[in-house]
Amino acid sequence: MGRIAIVTGGTRGIGAAISRHLKDGGYVVAATYRGNESSANAFRVETGIGVYKWDVGDYAACEAGVRGIEKDLGGPAEILVNNAGITRDAMLHKMAPSQWNEVIATDLSSCFNMCRVVIGSMRERGFGRIVNISSINGQKGQVGQTNYAAAKAGILGFTKALALETASKGITVNAVAPGYIATDMVAAVPKEVLVKIEAQIPIGRLGQADEIARVVKFLVSDEARFITGSTVTVNGGQYMA
Repeated sequence: MGRIAIVTGGTRGIGAAISRHLKDGGYVVAATYRGNESSANAFRVETGIGVYKWDVGDYAACEAGVRGIEKDLGGPAEILVNNAGITRDAMLHKMAPSQWNEVIATDLSSCFNMCRVVIGSMRERGFGRIVNISSINGQKGQVGQTNYAAAKAGILGFTKALALETASKGITVNAVAPGYIATDMVAAVPKEVLVKIEAQIPIGRLGQADEIARVVKFLVSDEARFITGSTVTVNGGQYMA
């Protein structure tokens, strides 16, 4: 049996592409989701990938969910992709505390929750691969996204610190920072704003979810075992960190 991989937010958009690519690479994949039951079920039927519903911003739910996956799949998770994310955009002077808290919980605290649950068994086995999905806006900031930018920037610091803690244990921890990718989240951006964004991308187009998934697939592979604490930017040249 292939290595067990958990992809949070793994049934739609970038997460769905990551789940598919990992399955195609021989991994046994479990994809988590929080809402949109019909979409998750359709993804399960289409791909044969197991789907699991819980709120990754809730530590107890993560602990119970991961244990359920490990029981179903017959072993501990060796690969974790923290992809789950939401936006609740607003200018700071109009942002409600709930908009801040929801984004921090789902986009940042979820990385702690999920990593904390799996890190012990990874350390015991002397192997693990963790990839955290950040964002171009966590690197450069974005108007109306102090919550999202803070969460995604926090992921980068979290990644470096955890990489240092676990490098001697055979565990690598890396981040991927996508630019604007053609997903439902980006499709929700007003058309007039999206046109301006595309004009800022030197390659001249939005990215594709598969282009992010291929990077993740490489980072979790044995070929990437000397890469840890790194951030791979995949943004068409829009921001060069």
